[in-house]
Amino acid sequence: MWDLYKKTFVGMQTIILLVTLLIFMRSHLWTHAVTFFAIMQTGSALGAIWGTRLRRKLQPNRVGP
Repeated sequence: MWDLYKKTFVGMQTIILLVTLLIFMRSHLWTHAVTFFAIMQTGSALGAIWGTRLRRKLQPNRVGP
């Protein structure tokens, strides 16, 4: 999981931060921005876990760790 997450970390975090700031600037409600931020962080981690699982399923069987 960490290999995939490390590759996309900076780009994903930048987009999440920018959109969170836009939501806060538009709504002026920090609760909306914090909720969006938490949901996007959770989605980012779950996406990395899922992507890693799919990669392992699609790769031919390997011997070793």
